[in-house]
Order: sequence, then structure tokens, then C-alpha cells
Amino acid sequence: MNKTLGSTLLVSGTMIGAGMLAMPLTSAGIGFTFTVVLLLVLWFLLTYSALLFVEAYQTVESDAGIGSLSAVYFGGFGRFISTAALLIFLYALLAAYVTGGGGLLSSILPTIQSAETTSHISIVIFTTVFGAFIIIGTQTVDGLNRLLFFTMLVALGAVLFLLVPEVKMDNLMAMPIDKALLISASPVFFTSFGFHGSIPSLNKYLGGNIKALHISILVGSFITLCGYILWQFGTHGVLTQSVFLQILQDEPTLNGLVAATKQVTGSSVISGAVKLFSALALITSFLGVALGLFECIEDLLSRVFKFKAGRITLGLLTFIPPLLFALFYPKGFILALGYAGQMFAFYAVVLPAALVWKVRKLHPNLPYRVSGGSALLVISAVLGVIITSIPFAIKAGYLPAVVG
Repeated sequence: MNKTLGSTLLVSGTMIGAGMLAMPLTSAGIGFTFTVVLLLVLWFLLTYSALLFVEAYQTVESDAGIGSLSAVYFGGFGRFISTAALLIFLYALLAAYVTGGGGLLSSILPTIQSAETTSHISIVIFTTVFGAFIIIGTQTVDGLNRLLFFTMLVALGAVLFLLVPEVKMDNLMAMPIDKALLISASPVFFTSFGFHGSIPSLNKYLGGNIKALHISILVGSFITLCGYILWQFGTHGVLTQSVFLQILQDEPTLNGLVAATKQVTGSSVISGAVKLFSALALITSFLGVALGLFECIEDLLSRVFKFKAGRITLGLLTFIPPLLFALFYPKGFILALGYAGQMFAFYAVVLPAALVWKVRKLHPNLPYRVSGGSALLVISAVLGVIITSIPFAIKAGYLPAVVG
């Protein structure tokens, strides 16, 4: 029960992070009502696809990574494709978290030589301090995440308590500037439910207990959905579409959102609460995603290359690439989330549908089976392919960009 609770909080804590904080920015032209509709659809799709992974994991060892699971049913090619998609997704997501976390930290540190130097130092400090917990071990991450998660819930409650009196119905009733933005925002919104990369490490942590993993996913994702809707209610209700669009033009970062909140409400207390919640959300997501990436790399090295790497080596391989991205592209917060969303659509929707299609043919009588039959498998896979192609459509000019 203790591990089930910890896993549930890791599921929810991984999701409530940079994707959530970017949602008000990426949904600037959509409006509150349509944003909620998009959230509900994506929550159902991605909770369903996560449970497909649970069904597939009944057939392998509890410590198998996603590459090893894919290799069982699709051979070496399946291992390569699934591992590559997961690595790109997790690296992009971690880069966004490092960028966002470093940006928030730099806003409270005194200027060291220049703003750029301060930003670089903040990014390195954020990555080093919280990356150390990943290297120490999963149990340490679980303990820290529990403390931060409950603190984050208190901070979110405080933010909403302070924001609700400032909410204006006219802001909530605003209609989309362009309905096509609903499609354009989907890849970034996808990352808001992006805990799937942590499923292998959670399954390993739970010792292959499928029932506990099932409960963790359902409860954790539902807690997150409720938090998202409340967060959107507060931010969309306080900030008008014009203010959101101005943020996107001037500073499409978490600091931009915090500054706009202070400007509109005139309250440093509210903006401070938003900043605290943002920091906690980033850290909990950083921990969950980094843990998934760490164990993905470990699985790849040990099972494919037969190389037993130490935890410090694995830590360097996990954190150096996103750290370099954050240092050389400090304003790449939403860009990184967009790339993550593109890879995530394949990894979290198309891949589990394909795996379970094969699993059901080879193992028709497994104890746990997700409802919906073959038709829902096909529908989810098609939706995953569509969402994967959205960034290409935006780049080609067929869809409007959420960030100009």
C-alpha cells in the first residue's frame, strides 16, 4: 500500500509540471471552455493508453524496460524504434523542465556578472541538486516527491484561493480566436499527461504488481485532471486572451506568466504563490521524467550493449544533453515541449496499441485486459498518428502556430 501511494504520487507529480504550466500560454487563443473539452479528451485517451502498457507488462519481467518489452513482440527493429522515440521524448521533456526550473531560479538569485551568466548558473544548480536524487535511487526520489507533492497541493490551493476573487466571467466565456488552435495546441497538451515514460520504472518499483500499477495510473491521472481544470479556471479567468497573446509575443516562459499575473492582479502575494507552485510542479515532474530516462538508458546499456554502467555514469548520460540544450537555448521552453509532444504521441498512443494488438493474439487469456476491444485500439492508434503529424502541418503552414 505504501508503494502504491508513492507510485500514485509519482504518476500525478510527473504530469503536473512544465506541460501544465505551459497550458495557459498554449491555449491563449482557445478559451477556457474549449480548453476543458481538449483536456477531457486527452485525459481519456492517455489514461487508456497507459493502461494498455499495464496489460502488456503482464507478459515480461518486472524490470524490463520499454525497449525490452518491444523487442519481445517486434524484435530488434521494435526495440530500436521504441527506445529512440522514448529517448527523444524524455530528453525533450527534461530539457523543458531544466529550462523552466533554471529560469525560475534565476529570477530569485542576485545577478552574477550578467543576466545570461545568472541564467546559466541557475540551470546548472537546478540540474545538479535535483539530479543527485535520481542518482541516489528510486526510494529517495519517492520520499522527496511525496514531500514536494503535498507541499505543491497546498501551494495550488493557495494560488486558487487568491486567484478566484480576481476571476471574471467574460474571460472564461471567451471564444477561440481560431478553432484550428485546438489542433495546434494538442502536442503541448499531450505532455501535460506525459507520465508514460515512467511506467517501466514504476512497474519495476512495484515488483510487477499489475493491480497496484493500475490503481496508481487511474487515481494519479484523475487527481491531475482535476488540478488542470482548476488551474485553467484560475489563469483563464484572471488573464484575458490579449494578455496571454502578449506574453507569447514578449516572453513565452514561466517568468512571463508570473509577471503577467502580478501586473493584472497588482498583487505580489498572488504572483509569489504562482511562482512557488510553478517551482514545485517543475521539480516533481523533473524527478519523474528523469527517473524514467535514467532507467531507460540503464535498460538499453545492460540488455543491448551488455554494459553495466554505474549510477554516476548513467546520471551524466541522463542530464548532460538536456543541460546543454537549456544552456544554449534558454528560451526553448515551449519549443522543447512541442518536440516532446510529437514523440510522446507515438510512444504513448501508437506503440501501446500495437503492443497490445500483438499481446492479445499471443496471450488471449491474461488476467488483466483493458476494455474497449480492437476497435478502440485502432481508433487510439489513428489519433496518435494524427497528433504526431501536427507539428509538420504547423511548419508547412496548414495550421496556425500557438507561438508566433
